[in-house]
Parts: sequence; C-alpha cells; structure tokens
Amino acid sequence: MFHRWAIVLAAAAAFAGTATAWAHHGWSWAEAEQMQLRGVVKQVQIAPPHPWLDVETANDGVWRVELGNPSQTRRAGFEEGSAKPGDTVMATGNRSQDRAEKRMKAVQISVGGKTYDIYPERIRR
Repeated sequence: MFHRWAIVLAAAAAFAGTATAWAHHGWSWAEAEQMQLRGVVKQVQIAPPHPWLDVETANDGVWRVELGNPSQTRRAGFEEGSAKPGDTVMATGNRSQDRAEKRMKAVQISVGGKTYDIYPERIRR
C-alpha cells in the first residue's frame, strides 16, 4: 500500500513541476502590445525548451529573441541553419514586461529574405 502512495505522490510532484514549466513558457511574462526588432544575429540556439536568437540592435544592444517550442518552430520552417551569426533579422513579437530585460517572444521572424510565422494566430497586421 505504501508503495502505491509513493508512486501517486511522485506522479503528482512531476505534474506540478510540468505545470510550473508550462506556465513559464506561456505569455503572461510578455506585454500585450507587439514591437519590431531589427538587428544582426550574434548567436542561435535550436534546442528545448525554446529555440532563441541573440540579436544585436543598432541602438539598444543585444536582445534575446525566443521562438516557439522546437516542433512548432520547425513547423514554421525555421530550423538549424535558417539563421546564422552575421545575418540581418527582423522579429515581430511581445517584449518582456520587465523593461530592464531585453527579451521578446517572437510571433514572426524574417531572415535571409524568408519570413517564418512562428505564432501565425498572434501576428497583428
């Protein structure tokens, strides 16, 4: 009987950790209004939980531009090699509510003459 309860408690703890991680990856940390960011790619990481690019802007330094989860980002056509250091990029998305943090969650990104709709349902025209 004790063994079953231990399994139930372990499963509940794992679910709670997953729920916390899921909340972190939502949109609650980002502003509702969208912005555009133009710059040069400094670094690209295509890995869980979210692929990202570090983009250096002309006037505001380096920003972290987060994309969707790896599967979603790949479905948008953005994959390893779609962007590389030195490429010019334009990202549209929602910046962090913490104005001290140079971070945005991109809904659309354009690089190398190609546009990737990461979150097409969230793109405001």
